[in-house]
Amino acid sequence: MGYLINNKVGAILYNLIHTYTLAILVIICGLLLSSQLVLALGLILSSHIGMDRMVGYGLKYPTNFKDTHLKRV
Repeated sequence: MGYLINNKVGAILYNLIHTYTLAILVIICGLLLSSQLVLALGLILSSHIGMDRMVGYGLKYPTNFKDTHLKRV
């Protein structure tokens, strides 16, 4: 959705969601709150990030959606 505004905002939002820090915080919250839903969401997010990295999608640069820290997609 951020890419509808511009590349910089899109890259910031994409990178914010696609870092393990957020996934780990969600998992910890799920454990502390004893919430299976929150824990599951954190694990799903972590898996999603791992699969993205496995196929070569990395964190985005603000220059273009296809420019990532791993390679140009």
